[in-house]
Amino acid sequence: MVFFTSGSEKRPIFLCAETREFAFESMKGKYGDEAMQNYAIAMDEVCGFENMSSLDRYDAAIKMIAQNAPLRHCKAEKVLGAATLGLAMEHMVPVTFKGEAVLSGVSHLTLNFETLLKRGLNGYRENIAARRACELTREQSRFLDSIECAVDAFELWHGRYLELVKNEYPRGYEILKKVPIFPAESFEEAVQTLWMEFSFSRLCGVWPGIGRIDVLLGDYLKKDLEEGKTDINEAREILASLFIKGCEWIRSAPPVGTGDAQHYQNIVLGGVDENGNEVTNEVTYLVLDIVEELGISDFPITVRVNENSPEKLLRRVAEVMRHGGGVIAVYNEPLIFRSLKNAGYDDAEAAKFANDGCWEVQIPGKTNFTYIPFDGLRVFERALGLSGEKTENFESMDVLYERFIEELKKEVEGIYENNIGAAYFCENGKWQCRWETPASVVSLFEDDCIKNAASYFDLGTRYTLRSPHIGGAPDVANSFAAIEELVFRRRAVSLEKLCEILKNNWEGEEDLRLLARNGITYYGNDSDAADGFMARILNDFAEIVHGINREHGDCPVMFIPGVSTFGRQIEWRNLRNATAFGCRRGDILSGNASPTPGTDAEGLTAVIRSHCKADLVRQTSGAALDLRVAGSALAGEKGIDALVGLIRAFVRLGGFFVQVDSVSAETLRAAVEDPESYKTLSVRVSGWNARFVTLNREWQEMVINRTEQSV
Repeated sequence: MVFFTSGSEKRPIFLCAETREFAFESMKGKYGDEAMQNYAIAMDEVCGFENMSSLDRYDAAIKMIAQNAPLRHCKAEKVLGAATLGLAMEHMVPVTFKGEAVLSGVSHLTLNFETLLKRGLNGYRENIAARRACELTREQSRFLDSIECAVDAFELWHGRYLELVKNEYPRGYEILKKVPIFPAESFEEAVQTLWMEFSFSRLCGVWPGIGRIDVLLGDYLKKDLEEGKTDINEAREILASLFIKGCEWIRSAPPVGTGDAQHYQNIVLGGVDENGNEVTNEVTYLVLDIVEELGISDFPITVRVNENSPEKLLRRVAEVMRHGGGVIAVYNEPLIFRSLKNAGYDDAEAAKFANDGCWEVQIPGKTNFTYIPFDGLRVFERALGLSGEKTENFESMDVLYERFIEELKKEVEGIYENNIGAAYFCENGKWQCRWETPASVVSLFEDDCIKNAASYFDLGTRYTLRSPHIGGAPDVANSFAAIEELVFRRRAVSLEKLCEILKNNWEGEEDLRLLARNGITYYGNDSDAADGFMARILNDFAEIVHGINREHGDCPVMFIPGVSTFGRQIEWRNLRNATAFGCRRGDILSGNASPTPGTDAEGLTAVIRSHCKADLVRQTSGAALDLRVAGSALAGEKGIDALVGLIRAFVRLGGFFVQVDSVSAETLRAAVEDPESYKTLSVRVSGWNARFVTLNREWQEMVINRTEQSV
């Protein structure tokens, strides 16, 4: 068994042979293939299903899933439960009617796992009963009925597993007799509880993040170790089982596209609690042990780092990073605290932050989040006049920039109206959503939905966020830098003529194109001129978004800015014109808040400095920087030292989020030519990881074309 590494060091071995074999067969697609054979539960025989309301359909579907979904128990596993229906992999509740899927799934959230750990399912029943004792409208009472239906379904599914393993797995049977019905008291019970909530949720079409797993499980393990109920090796085997079972949706021959493993099951490690105490504990290091040994990339990990983060933690992070796969990323914790505080969160709430399953910041178990991406470069093209027949010959850069800001504000205002103004209304002092989208399994595991007797999609959660995400911002910054240099400083071409050249895709103007491409310094090279445009664009974008949020302060939906593309630079490329900085129509340009490929020539430190010149505190949702480091630069202790230094510099300089991959372009091109030999090679795509061979050629080229830097 070989678990692929792109580093020069071999992966360590901590786990027993049986566990490693279980991991290997899972990552090769055995259980994902089984799920596709058990695709969905048919609702055709359910009386009256066709004429039911959407909420009644949902309740009937969840009950049928709990009753009829295939159960799976693997000999090597140490936690029980499995999401065995293939349609759930497609972001749908896995039921069909007349052969068609009928109910959408839910993602971009991290559930509350703490309540189930500490109170069990009986705690939820108590909460529902307490809310029923208060005054309810008819709609609220019906919602609580649906929530109770979700609890019943969970107990039914749990009971089927209890019966399944009664004779096959006595230890698991004893644990399931207690959890998750009652609170967990041991580490093993806690891992089982967490996994069962997670797997039941995604069996029902929900793609949840897990969040701060070391906070959730750390005290249980510490207590068990102190009392001698387990040792660190046994605990590692138990926790590894959770990670291996998280690979159950890998398929041996998945459809090629934007990559597999996009199920948002992210994990956050480290950082401080609401009292400012570092939370890093034994579970933190067990997670790092497991992903270093097995190379499992299906739980993308982000480590919360601050100026006082333990050196031991950062060195372990660096040791795992250099195996490649982009499995671990870094949050700048103090900056995010300031960002959340500015957005109105109190200190205790901000301390709990995790993400939505990619890297957009949210408070776990309390947040309904949606981001709305748009192409900032297309906005710039409208401002410049490239979208019309005639372009305006702007008299100065300031006038051109102001026109861009006008267009940017129109874009953002349209996003607000389409996603908040058109979706929510206030009647008799109560804000409501205009349409019903059933999501009772999610609502069960989100704080305040029971208290408010309102669904996840109907303002039931404590926070509802809508976030416009600007894409292509580095390309806009580079366009401004090129126009300033070519048109207003060197007078090499008029703006009107340059716009005509761009419409014609630089045809017949190769000398000028090469001057634009190679003769000007762009964002990512620690150049104040070029980086200044990027900082100005992001700061003004944030001011527009926050300004609109302030204007609509009576609306409970928060409107917050973020910076991302999540690979959309591929689909946008043929909608864009050629660029003023020398790229042709169809070129794949910048991803997230990262430099345009090939324009960053001064090394990693320069890229980080450029990224940090914007006031990223204002990007409340997040701003991601993608880095690809040459694997040869990470060998030995010097490589570890270099990565630790890079992480600390990123935090000190004011970055928001950085994801580092160390696989070489040579290895990636070898995988293109011989995919069978590289089936487990993982790469960081954006907010998710994917096995490289499951990306189509366009997406593979996007990853390959990222500038490979030395440390």
